[in-house]
Amino acid sequence: MKSCARASRNLCRFAAGLERIETHLTGLGRPIHAFCACELRSPRPFDDAGFLAFNKSYVEPLQRWGIIKDGINPIARSNVCPALKPPSEPSFYAFSYTVQATAPVVPTFVIAGSGEAPEGLKTYGEKAVRIGEHSPGAIREKAQWVLGEMERRMKALGFTWADSTATHLCTVYDVHHIMADEIVGRGAANAGLTWQFCRPPVDVLDFEMDVRGVFTEIVLP
Repeated sequence: MKSCARASRNLCRFAAGLERIETHLTGLGRPIHAFCACELRSPRPFDDAGFLAFNKSYVEPLQRWGIIKDGINPIARSNVCPALKPPSEPSFYAFSYTVQATAPVVPTFVIAGSGEAPEGLKTYGEKAVRIGEHSPGAIREKAQWVLGEMERRMKALGFTWADSTATHLCTVYDVHHIMADEIVGRGAANAGLTWQFCRPPVDVLDFEMDVRGVFTEIVLP
């Protein structure tokens, strides 16, 4: 049986981050396929074409490692853009990996980040919720969609907010008016809420979240 662990540091540039992940896993005696999730930081939000190009460059090392096969990517990911003091290039902020669990096994998980855009349409501009709107009501609708998506993804793995140990919220807009009823009230802050003052990775998105339930977190030197 396996459990998830998470390692983080301030920032590590993309190529160096990949090397650090491989070195860390090797030092633990874990295979590279133990890598299961990552958190990235980018200099600024992409347009649709730029985000597609970045994703192509992102999957190349995962294909070399044999993690992505037949176009299926099992790595959960969030990729957000700090509004202040952003990195000069895409960088790793944290990554998660599986470790050998000891009995009794408590299931763990990492859910990929999502902004307020349903899947299945061509461009983010076609599918973003209340695109270009930042009123309290618009932020509420964006949050409702993202929170629902987090719940849908957790349910698919057999989890709920009660199983979470950390939730990230990434936006530069005020969320105090939705904190009680939309976030805390539905259990999304059971273990607290980390507000990252970041933008989602696509320029028409405003609100992103990710959630995890892990029992080991390490800050790398």
